[in-house]
Amino acid sequence: MPGTRYGSDGEHELQDRHGSTERAERFYTDQVLDHLNPTMIEFIARMDMAFIATSDKHGECDTSFRAGEPGFLHVIDERTIAYPEFRGNGVMASMGNILENPHIGILLMDFVRDLIGLHVNGSARVVEDATLRGRVGDLPSNTKGRTVGLWVVIGVEEAYIHCRKHIPRLVPAPRENREWGTDSTRAKGGDYFGAKADREGLVAALHTFGGR
Repeated sequence: MPGTRYGSDGEHELQDRHGSTERAERFYTDQVLDHLNPTMIEFIARMDMAFIATSDKHGECDTSFRAGEPGFLHVIDERTIAYPEFRGNGVMASMGNILENPHIGILLMDFVRDLIGLHVNGSARVVEDATLRGRVGDLPSNTKGRTVGLWVVIGVEEAYIHCRKHIPRLVPAPRENREWGTDSTRAKGGDYFGAKADREGLVAALHTFGGR
């Protein structure tokens, strides 16, 4: 949009300091939109994963991964998208951040066909499934048995390319017997990184030390 100044004050300060202002302005002018164009909408419709960035009111950041059938991230119109929040571990970190701070960043990556990415930044809100379905008639319903209670609805403020230069090409491998909506510790990865074991080891050590 003419007159819109994209980028943060910090970006512009560093561009001035390091002599990249002209290149950056070219990128803002040529590649950054305040809406989704038809090519972006088509791209989103075939993506089956997204990386979600949020932060709380203190600026503490969290990045999360979302996945589903292609089109699970639903384009409502050129300025609005939504994705479902399936039943998970109950922490609700991303939505909790959104309640405190609506700013959100979404990165969609095509690792398979075109090796390109799309950034979508905007303002998010959490909406009940029944409420959104009452307003959006073509909301996806194929959730493979997963329960959708809430949606995150995003008002698009910036949409721009992530260049393909360093995006690796990945080959999808078949994965059968996905356990959607499970509480099975094994199916969800168990204690893969040993966090629980470390905590239990620390507690045992403290008990041992305290008993001396």
